[in-house]
Amino acid sequence: MPLVAWVTLVIATLIIAAAALGLLRVIGHLMAVRRTLAALLGGVRVVAEKTATVPVVLPSVNASLQPVRDFCETI
Repeated sequence: MPLVAWVTLVIATLIIAAAALGLLRVIGHLMAVRRTLAALLGGVRVVAEKTATVPVVLPSVNASLQPVRDFCETI
């Protein structure tokens, strides 16, 4: 094989290797972002549970206050 063909193969190999290395680095960064987002999502779920809205507990409060309402209607 002529020298030009060998040089072309070496250059093509270097370009492919550089592209593969870049893609591996991107995969590494995306995995780190995924771990961070998973932790963030867990935190958001905890905050959502701790700040639940009033309608979740409102029926039980209304049931507890039913005797007071009945008494007030008699007055």
